[in-house]
Amino acid sequence: MIVARSLAELGHRMKPSAITVGKFNAIHRGHVEMIQKTRQIAEDRGLHAVVVTFDRHPASLFTPDSVPLDITGASRRVELIGQTGVEACLVLPFTDELASLSPADFVSQIVNDGLGAQCVIVGKDFRFGHNAEGDVDTLRKLGTLHGFDVVVVDDVSDESGDRISSSLVRRFIIGGDVTSAARVLGRTHAMQGEVVHGEAKGRELGYPTANLSREATGLMPADGVYAGWLITEDGSRYPAAISVGTNPTIEGERDRVVEAHCIRPPGDLYGQIVVIEFVDYIRGMLKFDSLDDLIWQMGKDVDTILLRLGVSV
Repeated sequence: MIVARSLAELGHRMKPSAITVGKFNAIHRGHVEMIQKTRQIAEDRGLHAVVVTFDRHPASLFTPDSVPLDITGASRRVELIGQTGVEACLVLPFTDELASLSPADFVSQIVNDGLGAQCVIVGKDFRFGHNAEGDVDTLRKLGTLHGFDVVVVDDVSDESGDRISSSLVRRFIIGGDVTSAARVLGRTHAMQGEVVHGEAKGRELGYPTANLSREATGLMPADGVYAGWLITEDGSRYPAAISVGTNPTIEGERDRVVEAHCIRPPGDLYGQIVVIEFVDYIRGMLKFDSLDDLIWQMGKDVDTILLRLGVSV
């Protein structure tokens, strides 16, 4: 997949095109269906399939104190878009200049002149242009003017009947319900980041951990212990006991951290960019009366996690 950060960088390679436009914060099942619809239309019409998204949430420009929590992280979001099979992803910097474009100018400069779109695929709540003044009806009228048609994709619901949305995904993850989050996402929720040196407490207790840096991307779930996987840069997967929180049994104040004990030794991971997948919630974060009690519980957690993951050591 071609990844471009500007129309100039993309050039004319993707003209004429079928495009979909959105924040795509979670790349959940609804987003994937919209992107796959774009790809199918492009194949049927002999067009190029392009996803247009932004380098940050628009709220970061207008209401920075109330920006929705990022679910995937920018680089992983592009990676997940690439897995859908589209030809190109245009990641536009969401600047004051872009935000000031009227709906008509956005369509003229980006959709028509920039991408040569012949079809635009959006959700029914799609808004665009300065102050989000444009809606689907606006887009259809501008499509008539510029010679493209508009396809509106219906909402997607999960097996429980809930409308799939980024807000629903956030609610599940923040609540620690990573299994429900996976159902809505269509994949296991994950964080990505560099493995850094921690306090080495896990190593002292016999359960060494890979600690994610504070700059790790992806939404951190509720405090607790999770069954999951650690995936290294070469694609190797290791069953892991994942801890999220402050580890209250160890004395001293500390920030919330994500650390994964790989049940199968992975070798030296320091400095690697790894992905940590959260498969299932095991228990809450507890404060134990002694380190011996903590060690006993960690051993029990590992046994439970191996059973949940269906693996043996």
